[in-house]
Amino acid sequence: MKTSEILSHVDHTLLKAFATWEDIQKLCEEALEYHTASVCIPPSYIKRIHDTYGEKINICTVVGFPLGYSTTKAKIAETVQAIEEGASEVDMVINIADVKNGDFHKVTEEIKSLKQAVGDKILKVIIEACYLTEEEKIAMCKAVTEAGADYIKTSTGFGTGGATMEDILLFKKFIGPHVKMKAAGGVKSVEDMEAFLEAGCDRIGTSSAISLIKGQSAKGY
Repeated sequence: MKTSEILSHVDHTLLKAFATWEDIQKLCEEALEYHTASVCIPPSYIKRIHDTYGEKINICTVVGFPLGYSTTKAKIAETVQAIEEGASEVDMVINIADVKNGDFHKVTEEIKSLKQAVGDKILKVIIEACYLTEEEKIAMCKAVTEAGADYIKTSTGFGTGGATMEDILLFKKFIGPHVKMKAAGGVKSVEDMEAFLEAGCDRIGTSSAISLIKGQSAKGY
């Protein structure tokens, strides 16, 4: 797989709490140079990125991140502001406690509410698979599908585990035909990225894609 094709599916990510504007600018410049799918950044930087780069940068941000237990009203407010300030994609975290309580309907309704808030923009749903049983993961595949979200996403990258091939293959089996998949967290090699894309993922969330591609090029691969 060509490196340009891999990078076209990458959400170039920087979500560290201490990310400076200089760090964010570097991320954006790399995204422009290497034509990544988007930059995935903290909500507080959306407006500044949009004011600086305009439509040249596809901005992805996070809502209810990273723990997911904000109220639905708070998540909606975050989402509305993010879209107003220039984000085109929102990666929301589900309320994991609701899943653990078996309240799958509540999770579905929250996702529906956020999909309404993003309108024609993209909504990705982070289910934080490392905390869920197989039964719960299957229930989340159904919730994401029923709620009309655009993507199911494995992980925040802040939990106890990241994307696994096992989870992607499970998602593939149980999501609806219009739901895409995003692997995120623990994607640490070019081979990982290729494997997830070949398994059917449409997006890869990682902070290291460009450095990995550069490293591979430097080795003459």
